[in-house]
Formats: sequence, structure tokens, C-alpha cells
Amino acid sequence: MAFSKLGINEPILSAVAAEGYTIPTQIQAEAIGPILAGKDMMGCAQTGTGKTAAFALPILQRLLEHPLPKKKQSDRHVRPIRVLILSPTRELANQIGESIKVYRGESGLEYAVIYGGVRQKPQTTALHHGVDIVVATPGRLIDLMNQGHVDLHSLEVFVLDEADRMLDMGFIDDIWKILSYVPEKRQSLLFSATMPDKIRSLANAILHDPVEVHIAPEMPAADTIEQRLYFVEWAEKTALLRDMLATEEVTRALIFTRTKRQADMVTGGLKQAGVKVDVIHSDRRQKDRQRALENFRSGKVPILVASDIAARGLDVDDISHVINYELPQEPEVYIHRIGRTGRAGQRGVSASFCSFGEHLMLEEIEKILGYKIPIIEDHPYASVLAPKPKEETAPRKITGVTRNRRPGRKRKF
Repeated sequence: MAFSKLGINEPILSAVAAEGYTIPTQIQAEAIGPILAGKDMMGCAQTGTGKTAAFALPILQRLLEHPLPKKKQSDRHVRPIRVLILSPTRELANQIGESIKVYRGESGLEYAVIYGGVRQKPQTTALHHGVDIVVATPGRLIDLMNQGHVDLHSLEVFVLDEADRMLDMGFIDDIWKILSYVPEKRQSLLFSATMPDKIRSLANAILHDPVEVHIAPEMPAADTIEQRLYFVEWAEKTALLRDMLATEEVTRALIFTRTKRQADMVTGGLKQAGVKVDVIHSDRRQKDRQRALENFRSGKVPILVASDIAARGLDVDDISHVINYELPQEPEVYIHRIGRTGRAGQRGVSASFCSFGEHLMLEEIEKILGYKIPIIEDHPYASVLAPKPKEETAPRKITGVTRNRRPGRKRKF
């Protein structure tokens, strides 16, 4: 199916074609029609599936097909905000803003991207000149609302993107506060990479008779990604990581943690060992995060430690290794993580560290994969509490870190 079959009008089709896109992704094919029809939507899809275009294209078309009166288009004092898109991180907010910039073409539609960690003056200036669409992180948006810079009484469309990460980051109260200022009569769209009960409860509260779209996570190419599993005591994880980076041909590695505190600790441990490494998480200043990403992309700093939240939407080519320092709580996140390597036919390595307390996460990951991840037993930090698989389901044993095992390294948790 082509984009032209989805009801998208010519100006937007031209903008999409100019970017080289002709065939919609699955979520675009399933979501664009209902959103154009004005339906509320609950979409379950990972980052990287084309989700942003799935809601941005029909929203832009709605605004173009129902323009404001000429006075409101030109008068900054009466031009209302018609669309609000909430995003959990600055990086994602910027990416959504860039997509809107591309897809709006020469339509004259205006937008502003609002997030913390930078001066607010350029943001308030844009708002005072009048914008149709606001893309924002919750904290800075509420700050500007409290200062009287943002008026949502004319809002027509509300989008909550990455809802699961919003809740993980503790934004639920902010979301409810923002919703208290928007009209009850509106179109609401909620997107989430996972759909646990707490997200369904939120969706039930803010959506009206929604269309549900579920896109299964795209499984990584098993023939290009060598998956490895290391059972290791928690206290030995950093030592294992140092050995791996020192003994393997690592050209560019992305190391995942669940929290920003752990990301900082891992980064500090590697720096002490003389490793060129940087870190990205939501507590770092915007300019520091951008510099870290630029250095990682260029190869100036080949190792990047990232929390899951900050790494959403991070797209870097030629990553040789993805290292799960901590296993993710949601199994779909594992698939999303390791899919950063082994791209475009190139080979990549995914190494996962599992300590006591993470075995249930491992079980859920292997359940969604449909197979056992091969275990590396021959490494100097192996844990004696590593589960022994049954003979008939035992994964193949492969050699990991090329270093003689030191006596007495196996300990109980």
C-alpha cells in the first residue's frame, strides 16, 4: 500500500516523497486512517517503527483542511495552540519537532519545541508569535503555563507519546495537571512501547472509544547479531565490562543501564580504567547530551553509556557491541536495545549481564524471543548460581572473554 492510498493530501505526500518514503510502515498504514477520521487512538509500538509520522501526518492534514480564520492566523494574540504533543525526553521532543518541520513543507503551519535544560526565552518568544503545534516535555511546559506563556483552552488534539516512559520517569502528576487545562472535547492519541496495566488504566481515563493498534516488536536479525549471556555477581559486572572492552574488537559500543544513577557509576568506573567513554541520561544538561551524542557518532568517544529513557530514539550506525549491563524490566526493551547492532548486513554482538534478582527478567526476555540466549560460561567472573539448563534445551556453549579463569572467582550472591 502506498501513502497515496491512505487519504493523505498532495502537499504532505510531496513532503513525504521528498524524504524518500513511498510505502508506509505497519503502524502508519493502520493508524493514519482512523486519526484522519478524528478517532482517539491507543497505539502500542516501539521507537523506530515510524510512529511519529503515523500521528504527525494526519494531524498536519487536519490543520490544513480546517484552517483558522485569517485574523487568527496573523494575530499573535489570538492564534491558539491547536495541537499538544507530550514527550518524555528532550531528544524525542526535538526529533518530533524535526519531523513536523519536514512534513509541514511550505504550509505556513508553525510549531515550537519546549523542554528544560536550556534558556526559556527563545521558547517563550516562539509562543508569543503564535504557534499551531507545541511539542513539549511536561516539566518545562508546566513552568511556562504557570508563567502565563501557554494557553491550552483551544486545543483540538492531544498526543501522549512514549507513555510508559512518562510513567517510569514520574510524570503522571504532571500529565494530569496539563490535562486539567485542555478541553474535554478533543482528539486524544496515546502511544506506548509497552502496554502494562498502568498504561491501560491511563488510556481508559483519557481516551474515548479509542481505536487500538498493536505492532509486535520487530525481532532482530538473528543471523547478524551474536547474542551472549553472562551470569555474574552484581559487584563483578564492572570488572567483566572492563575485560570485555579490553579484549574484544570493540569499535563502537552502546552500554545500557536501567537508571541514570547506574549509568553514572558505570561511566565513572570505566573512566578510572582509562576508557574513553561518555554518558547520556535525563539529568545531564542539554548541551552535554548533544556533545556526547556527536562524539559517539563521530567515533571520537567510542563507548557510550545510556539509560533506556535517554536512549529512546538514539540512532547511530556501525555499533559493533550492545552491552546490557542491567537487563531491562520490559522484555520488548531488550529487543529494541540489541537491534542497535547488526544492521545493514553487518555483524554485531549483544552481551547481557545477569546477576541475582534479574533471572525473572531473563525468563521474560527468552519467552518473547522464543529461544534461550547462549550462555558464556568460560569467563573469570562466572557465578555459581547460574541456572543449569536441561540437557535437551541447553544452548550451545561458546567462548567469551579470552582470559584464564582465576581460582576462587565463583562466589555466592
